[in-house]
Amino acid sequence: MNSPLDFPHADLPKLGHTIPVADGLAWLRMPLPFALDHINLWLLDDDDGYTAVDTGFASDAVKGAWDQILGVDTRRQLKRSIVTHGHPDHLGLAWWLEEKYQAPMWMTQGDYTVAHLVNAQVGGYGVPAMLDFFQRHGLDDDRLAALDKRGNSYKTGVPKIPGAYRRIFDRQLIRIGKHDWRVIMGFGHAAEHASLYCETLNVLIAGDMLLPRISTNVGVNPVNPDDDPLQWFLDATAAYRDLPTDTLVLPSHGRPFRGIHERVDQLHAHHAERCALLIKACATPKHAAELIPVLFERDIGDAHQVMFAMGEAIAHLNHLMHAKRLRRLLDAADGVIRFVTF
Repeated sequence: MNSPLDFPHADLPKLGHTIPVADGLAWLRMPLPFALDHINLWLLDDDDGYTAVDTGFASDAVKGAWDQILGVDTRRQLKRSIVTHGHPDHLGLAWWLEEKYQAPMWMTQGDYTVAHLVNAQVGGYGVPAMLDFFQRHGLDDDRLAALDKRGNSYKTGVPKIPGAYRRIFDRQLIRIGKHDWRVIMGFGHAAEHASLYCETLNVLIAGDMLLPRISTNVGVNPVNPDDDPLQWFLDATAAYRDLPTDTLVLPSHGRPFRGIHERVDQLHAHHAERCALLIKACATPKHAAELIPVLFERDIGDAHQVMFAMGEAIAHLNHLMHAKRLRRLLDAADGVIRFVTF
């Protein structure tokens, strides 16, 4: 029988400070300018220095916190950063850590490439493509205008990207200090998300693939409009059932926890429930925008949340289309894509 979630650390790290969570592994918590207001970063002993896993959003507050943490022991230098994926709260300060602390970046090729494309707004990775995609899925003019006004917000969180990097691969073993960490690549949330598992410590640095209290955002991108990222995410998280049930999971948001099998089961049940609600709602043709309240059952406020909500709604609808639970219709009158049950 699966274990319930257990949270072994009651306290949270204060800004500019760390909390040890395993042998040679410290927890950092940095601020974010969103409704989700924090990200967890990890600092690992690496012989005579440190390795950072993820870097934080590009802001003066996060830079100051890094300076405070890394300045405690000036004899030990930051040797590298390993970035789990290319979203701004993870990649944002990799360039700064490299320039100030001579710490090169390690990352998967997929996320490194996509980060550059989004940062430069190339083709289908730009805001115009997103607006056109969301309009075809029924988003109204007011919310489209808010997204347009928001512009390339990615560049705010990631003003620069290192010009070179060390590529990492699925199942690769990375030696960090006394321990080997195995890369576990995941899909659905990012192009090639890299989680890290240490067998000797029985610790998984999960990134955004496994969060304890909220479900990971899974969205469809305009460049891959017919893809099924929800199935990719479900398949990737199912693989975590191969890890020991008492694995200590270090998520990017929320507190470290044990109960990895239970959390995978919870997430799969959550998405199955959401899909069932969408099937019921699509007894008559519906587009993604009008199904956001069905999927989330809460107020979706600012443009940042609308962007994620639209991507996730389309992901669930595509998933049901691929599973042959819904049909996709294109209305010749308004050019809007709708979904309906068979």
